[in-house]
Amino acid sequence: MPLQRRLQTCMVLLHTLSIAGGLALFFLLCTIPLLWPILLPYLLYVLLSRASIDGKLSQRSEWLRRSKIWSLFAGYFPARLHRTQELEPTRKYVFGYHPHGIISHGAFAAFGTEALGFSQLFPGITNTLLTLDANFRIPLYRDYALRMGLASVSRESCENLLSHGGPNNEGMGRAITIVVGGARESLDAKPRTLRLVLKRRKGFVKLAIRSGADLVPCLSFGENDLYDQFDGARHPYVHRAQLMVKKMLGFTIPLFHARGVFNYDVGLMPYRRPINIVVGRPIRIQQARNPDPKYVDEMHEAYVTELERIWEEWKGTFARGREGEMEFVE
Repeated sequence: MPLQRRLQTCMVLLHTLSIAGGLALFFLLCTIPLLWPILLPYLLYVLLSRASIDGKLSQRSEWLRRSKIWSLFAGYFPARLHRTQELEPTRKYVFGYHPHGIISHGAFAAFGTEALGFSQLFPGITNTLLTLDANFRIPLYRDYALRMGLASVSRESCENLLSHGGPNNEGMGRAITIVVGGARESLDAKPRTLRLVLKRRKGFVKLAIRSGADLVPCLSFGENDLYDQFDGARHPYVHRAQLMVKKMLGFTIPLFHARGVFNYDVGLMPYRRPINIVVGRPIRIQQARNPDPKYVDEMHEAYVTELERIWEEWKGTFARGREGEMEFVE
């Protein structure tokens, strides 16, 4: 096995286990009484900190985001980022990433690091990948996430990110990336299919209108191919239980598997399958503090139309083994 492939596997494994690893290390440190005077104030800081929602990106490390270790991460699949149109650095943007997949490895590679060359493809734009606010209450992991430039997906965080920075400190040149389908969509993440939970998802459109940010659809070919997942249609009771967990806790637990670290048969490592993220054309938004529902529906329809255009134009190149066409579900 070439050393390059071993290093790629190591980086994907470390990132995949980052939350569990951060928690395990923190609990291990808690077993050392001498560290309690440090750990207790740190834990209070984690619980009370607003760094993930203040929009200032003060803990973001460009050095870490541009580190060559992320080229190993992206090269594992491999992942590629494709631009269909240049974006003006004098505008602000809301990127919508589809599909969620199981863990959204493509979104992290493209928008959480510089491994795929985002800053070269879209110069002058500072993009922030958003994730659950609860992730920033996990000791040690939250520091890793903040250094990588991630932020909370809460409404306050989104509005702060799109209203800070730029020449006039009004958010121009800022962008956020939202994985629109969320946890619900992860339950439909099956290889060679593309089912997007989008029909009722209009909150990101309202956010864009309130902030005056243009909408940019992004379609990831291959995100759903990284893991195998049990068929909910064959196990309806398990599927209902997953939806119940999602409703009560805000996250879900997909039952998935792929390959292992040292074998190709079973494990929690993603398969080595290509991911191609296509960034669509921006949809120009007219700002309004109180969005008219008809205008929201109009912009949502335009967003869906652009996603359909991306699918039709690129499916012959990146989805040759598909088992159906792209679907929109509620």
